Amino acid sequence: MSSTPGPSLDVAAMRKSYKCDQDAFEENHLVSLDPMKQFGDWFEDATKCPSILEANAMCLATCTRDGRPSARMLLLKGFGPDGFRFFTNHESRKGRELETNPFAAIVFYWEPLNRQVRIEGRVAKLPRKDSEEYFHSRPRSSQIGALVSHQSSVIPNREFLRKKNAEMEEVYKGQDVPIPDYWGGYVLEPETMEFWQGQTNRLHDRIVFQRQGQTQVPDSTLVHRALGTWVYKRLSP
Repeated sequence: MSSTPGPSLDVAAMRKSYKCDQDAFEENHLVSLDPMKQFGDWFEDATKCPSILEANAMCLATCTRDGRPSARMLLLKGFGPDGFRFFTNHESRKGRELETNPFAAIVFYWEPLNRQVRIEGRVAKLPRKDSEEYFHSRPRSSQIGALVSHQSSVIPNREFLRKKNAEMEEVYKGQDVPIPDYWGGYVLEPETMEFWQGQTNRLHDRIVFQRQGQTQVPDSTLVHRALGTWVYKRLSP
């Protein structure tokens, strides 16, 4: 029996240079001790970078109640004091997992800037009014698509979707598309936010904000009081 040939590329040798030490992300480079404002600053940098086509693309990781993780890419649709907002089918795999284990993690990776942001926290459904408002702001084809696709369910082939899409287009021709009961928004309220910037020597910068409450900071030489209930610290890469 012949062995399976290995990849033609030497994956182990793939390596890119990042920033130099003089471009390190230091604590005095934080634009705010409010991590949401710090995120806003980095997010704006990403939106202004011509090489980043979707600055709001993010990886959302969820987990079953018994600890089996899953992850997928989707789009951030808003952020503010309440957290990070996204919309999806409540009956999808991520929706089912969030129903039984309402904690998740988000990662933004902006490769041209050598930056990533990691966010962890509890997830809750948005008020129905907010979901309806966003749903009706979407392109009509996307609204129809939400009716057509029972996300994560098994289907026979692509033609099944084409036929069902044509049927729904005909059903709602000349009228508003209703938001499905199984579709809506979520908000992730951050408990941890990590700002990472790459270094060529792999001594990457990692500044982490965590919600501490009003309890006393255990070691003020390593952990520092930020705004509100947040503290921040630097982690070894």
